[in-house]
Order: sequence, then structure tokens, then C-alpha cells
Amino acid sequence: MDPVISVQGATATLGGRPVLRGVDLTVRAGEVVALLGANGSGKSTAVRSVIGQVPLDSGTIELFGTPQRRFRDWARVGYVPQRTTAAGGVPATIREVVASGRLSRTKLGWPSRADRAAVDRAIALVGLSERAKDSVEALSGGQHQRVLIARALASEPELLIMDEPMAGVDLASQEILADTLRAQVERGTTVLLVLHELGPLEPLIDRAVVLREGCVTHDGPPPEAVGQHALPGHDHVHPHSAAEPIRTGLLS
Repeated sequence: MDPVISVQGATATLGGRPVLRGVDLTVRAGEVVALLGANGSGKSTAVRSVIGQVPLDSGTIELFGTPQRRFRDWARVGYVPQRTTAAGGVPATIREVVASGRLSRTKLGWPSRADRAAVDRAIALVGLSERAKDSVEALSGGQHQRVLIARALASEPELLIMDEPMAGVDLASQEILADTLRAQVERGTTVLLVLHELGPLEPLIDRAVVLREGCVTHDGPPPEAVGQHALPGHDHVHPHSAAEPIRTGLLS
């Protein structure tokens, strides 16, 4: 299996503070890898570096065998940010938000029948078909998260990167999100997850990578990661009010 993500010797600084200290991370085609660690360990910075939101001070990143700085085929990558970074002031319907995730594949700005079908499938996967015309301002926190995941799935990505997808999400939505992710894994999608605990996703995870103070301290079976590494003080995304809207940008 060829690497879909290859990170070598990555270092990064935020606000003058070193956050990544020589991180090596490889995710191969078809793998599901969980990135674990305490609050401030560098998990979110690592995945944001992979998609180009955080520049490296040193080290290299490759996507699908191409240096990240030359990578242009972003339709192959779906990204689900933490909900705290996905809030904005643009009112929109569920369908409009999800359709924005298809823009990387839309030719000449006009959605084709295939584009519309992909959006419909993504909305159905997260169980929101009957509410597709509803405003995202009327949704619960768990429903917000399902919309963000549907937006990422609309481009039919080969690689899905999710930052704390279960945080602040009610049990019913957790089960829907786990089923949605299971369907993607069965299709062969490669997945990188930032998690504060394995929870209902544990059966899907092939490897767990633990970060501590910007360094990799474990890369192997998930049960060993939890058993051998205490992980106190995880990042938490608190539930938001139903009135919190969602940005429609691809990498908001």
C-alpha cells in the first residue's frame, strides 16, 4: 500500500511556541489512523499542517506521493474541522453548505447531474435528507457536525481527515457518524482522525499515533495506545447553541 500521507521530521511553531517537534507520520491507502494526545500535544496542528493551513518550519509533507507544495488535486481530500473553527456568519441551508464541498469537482461553476447526485448521497449518508432545505442555524450541535461531514464527503474524497468529529456530539449523532465512517472505510477511503477517545470508532481504527508535547510517543495498535499512555486533558469541543451557523468555505 502506497503512502497517502507522508510526514517526515515536521516542526512547526505557533505564537512563538514550538508545537511540532520532529513528527513522522505515514498513513497508507485504505488505513484508518487515529491521532491521540492530551490538550496542547499538537494533534490539530499536525492535521492542519497536512492540509496546508499551518506552514512547517522544517520537514516535509507529501500527499499521494506529491510534495504538498505542488499538490493541487484537493478534490481527493475531504477535511472536517473542529466545530469551534467552523462557525461563521453566513446563513445557508444544509444543502447549500454540503454543495460547497463539491465545488472542487464542479466544472465551470455549474453543478452537473453527477454533482447534484453526490450532494444528495452525502446528505443521505448523515441522515439529513428530510431536512436538506432547513437552515443550519436551526440545527443542534450533533446535526452541525453531520453537515460538516457531509460537506467533506460531497467531493467523494479518497482521503478523509477529521478533527475531533465526536466531540460535543450526542449519542444518537455519534452512532450515525460511526455508521457513516464505516461506510466510507468499506469503500476504501483512507481516514486520519484526531480523537480525544476512541469510543464507537475503535473497531474501525487500524493504528493509533500518540503525540506528547509535539513528539510521537506511540505508533501501533489502538488498545496499546490507550493502555500504555495516559491521555489526560484531552481537547474538548463543547456543545454549541442551535443558532451557531456554519461557514461554507471548503477549508473553513
